[in-house]
Order: sequence, then structure tokens, then C-alpha cells
Amino acid sequence: MEAPQFSDLNLSPRVLLGPGPSMVSPRVLRAMATPLLGHLDPEFLQLMNEVQQLLRYVFQTQNELTIPVSGTGTAGMEAALCNFIEPGDRVLVAINGYFGERLYEIAGRYGAQVDRLDRPWGEVFDPAEIEAALRGKGYKLLALVHAETSTGALQPQIAEIAAAAHRHGALLVLDTVTSLGGLPVEIDAWGVDIAYSGTQKCLSCPPGLAPLTINAAARDVLRSRKSKVASFYLDLTTLDKYWGKERTYHHTAPITMNYAIREALRMVAEEGLEARFARHRANAELLWAGLEELDMPPFVPLSYRLPTLTTCHLPAGLDDAGGRRRLLEEFNIEVSGGFGPLKGKIWRIGLMGFSSRRENVALLLTALRELTRS
Repeated sequence: MEAPQFSDLNLSPRVLLGPGPSMVSPRVLRAMATPLLGHLDPEFLQLMNEVQQLLRYVFQTQNELTIPVSGTGTAGMEAALCNFIEPGDRVLVAINGYFGERLYEIAGRYGAQVDRLDRPWGEVFDPAEIEAALRGKGYKLLALVHAETSTGALQPQIAEIAAAAHRHGALLVLDTVTSLGGLPVEIDAWGVDIAYSGTQKCLSCPPGLAPLTINAAARDVLRSRKSKVASFYLDLTTLDKYWGKERTYHHTAPITMNYAIREALRMVAEEGLEARFARHRANAELLWAGLEELDMPPFVPLSYRLPTLTTCHLPAGLDDAGGRRRLLEEFNIEVSGGFGPLKGKIWRIGLMGFSSRRENVALLLTALRELTRS
């Protein structure tokens, strides 16, 4: 058979302003060109320590078990559930968007008895209604999304929700995929037991790792399991030995991705969390003001609107798929449409990490003006 022939890789330089992945700093790309080390090389083991320290900083936690799981954000979601669910355990999932639905589905696949507490897409939960749903049910886990990527809604009062979960004997699992590194995530201060994220959003690292942090109470639950974790690859009882003091082989770590996350997290630390949060907020407010002028108002009320991911209404006469195609073809800008009940009604615009820059907002608003006038 004749060998296939292809040209050099020469892709379009997109301005990534969708829900992820976000744009990646040249510093991170340079770090990824570093020659490989072995996954048990002493220098790589030291790099692992540094990655863990940086992750503790961005999660605002002292949790010893804080690691990047090998896989995208969904691997983090699955690890946060499969390690703590045994068949028959009761789990409550608060659902107000697509990724709450995914939590619900994954929990069920591991044999949990899963109940759901629903809010319409784009709304958020009151801690009192969550506490009422927890009362007297014997739930082992409560799971919910901090920053719902499908709707642009930010769930407030996480500390109050965590306290309610603990009063009723449940651990809180928190999805921080679209919030970590872009707005406050305070694992210890809020009392969150298990949290996970992804590298490709506000951390501005390529997709491929899922930051995960587990507190002491959750580790005790993990250690007291009566059955083995159903997933070998995501089993924290053995992953902990590789990332902990033992350094026992579990799987070959993605070396280059760990170079990338180290540099991306180093950039977060250099900027400082407060300055980083302020930058995301300022650029989001600039975008919101411009969208209002274009008759494309944000979908979510200001009181719980995400600064990292904006959902906006489409004006009359602007075709959903056609408009996004024009943005991509004429301006090299990527944004995304809605899905589920919001399909065809909204666009999702991400200003996350390295993508959250004033010049990107100006470029997008200029392009949108042209689209809405033609």
C-alpha cells in the first residue's frame, strides 16, 4: 500500500472566544517543546511537586491530595464521582444545565441511587432548597456545578451549600471547570470536599489534564470503601501513591502536559489571583456593555452572571449557525451556540485566561457590529 502524503500542518490562527478551549500563551507552548523526561525521573518528580503546590494555590487549599488527573475535565468529573460511589450509595445532583446532567449520568453509571434537584437552565439554587432536598435522605454525595458552561450562570453561596451538605452527612462535589483561575474558588474557606476542573479554560493550558483536590474528610471516605474503585485508571487509592510520597508507578504520566500546566499555573501565580479575577471581570463588563448596544443582551441576570463565559440573546435577523460561520470565516473568531433548551437562542462567548484581553473584546464587538448591520 502506498504511504499517504500530507502537507505540513498549517492551520488557521483562530481567536478562541468560545466556551473552551481558550487561547494558550506562547510561554506555555514553549514549555511544551521541552525535551521529555521519564515519568519517574527525579527531575520530573520535582516538577510534580511544583505542579501540586501551584494547584493548591489556585484552588486556595492545603489539601495534600491535589493533583492533575490525566484526562480532560470530564475525567476529573468521573474521578470525583467514581472514587466515592459504591453500588447503592445515594447521591443528589443539583441540575441547572448540561454539565449537571452529566454529573447525574456518570453517578448512575457507577451504581448510585441518584436523585435530582432541578432548576430551569440559566437559574441558580438557593441553599435553603438544597438543604430541604437533603433532609432525611441519607445522601453520601451532593454534586453541583459552580460555573455552568452551558448557561453562563454562576452558583453563589457555595459555603452555605457545603455547610448544608455536611449537616446532613453528605460530601460536596463541586465542578469548577469554568471558574478555576478566572474567579474566586476557595476550597478550604468554603468547606468543599471534592472539586475538579480542566486545564483548557481559565488556566489557558491545552486540554488534557483535570485538576482535582480532595480534603481529609473525603479521603477518609475513600479509605473506608468496602469495594474497589470501579475505574482502574482513575482510582485515587493508587494514583495517590504515584503523586504522594511513595512514587509508585500507576500509568505513564503525560509529561508534556505537565510541563504545560506548570507554566500556565506559574503565570497565574505571577499575575496574582486578585489581579487575575479583576481582569476577567473588567473585560466581561466591557463585553456586556457592547452586547447591550448591539441588542444582544446577556441571558443571565447580572447578580449571578459568569464573567468568564457570557451567554447572549441573538438579535432578530441574525442566523445562529450562519452568523457563527461568518465570524469564523471572515474574522477567524470562534464563539459557540447554545444547546439543549437554549439551542438557537443564545451564543456562548468565553473570555477565559489568555483569551480574556481587551483587544479581543474590541475585535469581537467590531465583528458583531458588521454582522448585525448586514
